[in-house]
Amino acid sequence: MFPEYRYYYLHNFQRALAWIEARCADLLDEAERGFLSSFAALPPLSQALLVRLLMRRGPWFRASRLAYEEIPAIAEAAAPLLAAGWLAADDPMTLEELFALSTKAELAPLCAEAGLDPGSMRKADLLAALQARAPAPRRYAEWRADADIAWKVRAAALCERLRLMFFGNLRQDWSEFVLADLGVFQYEQVPLDRAARAFQSRADIDCYLALAACREAVDDGADVASLLRALDACASANPWLEQRRAKVLLRLGQRCEREGDWGNAEGVYAQCAYPGARHRLVRVRERMGRHEAALALALQALRAPEDETEAQRLARMLPRLRRALGLAERPAGGVPGLAREDVSLPRCGAARVEEQLRAHLHRDEAPVHYVENTLINALFGLLCWPAVFAPVPGAFFHPFQRGPADLDAPDFHARRRPLFDACLAALDDGSYRDVILRRHAEKAGIQSPFVSWAALTEPLLRLALDCIAAPHLKLYFQRLARDVRNNRSGLPDLIRFWPSEKRYELIEVKGPGDRLQDNQIRWLRYCAEHGLPARVCHVTWQEEGA
Repeated sequence: MFPEYRYYYLHNFQRALAWIEARCADLLDEAERGFLSSFAALPPLSQALLVRLLMRRGPWFRASRLAYEEIPAIAEAAAPLLAAGWLAADDPMTLEELFALSTKAELAPLCAEAGLDPGSMRKADLLAALQARAPAPRRYAEWRADADIAWKVRAAALCERLRLMFFGNLRQDWSEFVLADLGVFQYEQVPLDRAARAFQSRADIDCYLALAACREAVDDGADVASLLRALDACASANPWLEQRRAKVLLRLGQRCEREGDWGNAEGVYAQCAYPGARHRLVRVRERMGRHEAALALALQALRAPEDETEAQRLARMLPRLRRALGLAERPAGGVPGLAREDVSLPRCGAARVEEQLRAHLHRDEAPVHYVENTLINALFGLLCWPAVFAPVPGAFFHPFQRGPADLDAPDFHARRRPLFDACLAALDDGSYRDVILRRHAEKAGIQSPFVSWAALTEPLLRLALDCIAAPHLKLYFQRLARDVRNNRSGLPDLIRFWPSEKRYELIEVKGPGDRLQDNQIRWLRYCAEHGLPARVCHVTWQEEGA
C-alpha cells in the first residue's frame, strides 16, 4: 500500500468510488460499473496517474509536461490506461485544443504554412486567423511533427457523472477531501443512510445534467424557443430538480429582459414558478405598455405575496401603474418610519465609513462593534444548529456539506418547523444562553451557513447575550427562519451595547450618496414594527479646515 501522504488524492478518489458503489449501485450503468471494477484492478501507479489527470483541466495533456515525483515512469503508468481506452493518443484534436497545448513558438511552423507572421501577432489573433480557414480536427502528430505525445482523457465525462452522484452538484470537486483532511474545512457529521443521496433514479441524474447544459446555453445566448423545448423536456417529479428548472427559466427570462425581448420574457416568466418571476412578469408587462394586465397581476399577487421581497417590490410599482392608467393613487399603508440620524465626520484616509463611524461612536461604557450580518445570523445558527443540520430527506448527501442543500428553498422552514420550534423554546425557558455558549465551544470551526467563526469572538458573544433580550432574539430568529434566502442579509452594520443597562442598538451606516437597499429597508421596518432598537445613520464628510 502506498504511503498515505504521497498518494492522498488517490486514496480520496478510492473512498469516493467505494461510497458511490455502496449507495448508488442502482444508478450505475454498465460502463460505470465496468469502470469501478476495472479501476480497482489497475496497477497503483496507473490509478494515480488517471486521478492526477482527472483533477487537472483537460481533456488533453502532453506527455512531456507530466511530471509527478510519486509517479516516476509516466509512459509506463499510462500504458494500462491506453489499453483500457481511458486515455487516447490518436483522437482528433481541434485547432483550439492544439493552441491550448502549445506555445507560440511551437505553433510557428503551422502559422508559416498559412503565411502568418507569429512574431507580429498575439496568440489569440493567430488562432482567429487560422480558424477563418476552418481547418478540420486531426491527430496531434499530424498537427505537429515532433517526438512529443498528447493524450486525451476519455474517462473524464464518465468520472464527472460519478462526481455528480457523490456531491449532488457540479460545483464541488475532489479537492474537498484534501481540504477536510488538512483541517482547512471541518464539516458537521450528519447521519447519512442509504437513502441520503441527491438522486433517486438515473433519470434524475440525466435531468440535472440536461439542466446544467440549458443554463450554459442560456448564458451563451442560445435560441429562446429551443431552450424552452429543452427545459420542457427536463420537467421532473423531483421537487429539488423542478426548483432548479424554475431557476434556469428565471435566468432565461432575465436574459430576455436585458436584450429587450419583452415578448419572450413575458412567455418565460408566465411559466416560471421560481420566487421573483411573478413580479418580473408585472414589470415586463409594464414595459410592454400592458398596464391593465400588469396592475391586475400586481393586485392579485399582493393578496398572497410569495414573500416580503415580492410585496415590497410590487408596492413600489403600484403607484406608477395607477398613474399610467389615470387612476387615483391610494395612500401607503401605515408602515412605521425609519429612525434617522445625521453625523458629520472628518474624513480619515481610506477606512470604510462603517469603521469610521464605529470609532466615532465607541465608548468604553458603550462599545460599538462592526458586525453587519454576522452576529444575529451566528446567534441564530448556534441556537438552531439541530434544526439546520437535521437529516431531513433531500438535505444532506455527502460528508462535505456546509449546510443543507435545500437551505434557500421556500419550504426550508416548513419542513423543519417542529425542530425550529423546539430550538426557539429555549428563549422562553431561559436556557438559550447556556445552549448557545456550549454550542459555540463544541462546534468551533465547523462549517455553517450562519456562523462566521472569525467574526464571532467569545467576548462579543457574551456581550450580545448580556444585552439583547430573549424576546428580541426570538423576533430576529423567527424572521430569519421564515425566509432564509432573503433575510440572511440586510441586517444593520453596527451594534452598540450598554452593558450596565443591558441594552443595545442596531445602526445601519450610509455614506455620502449611498442609499438603503431593499433588504435593509425590510429589516429596518421589521425592527420599527416590533420595537427592536435600530436606526439609520447618514454620514457626511466635514470640509477640511472646518
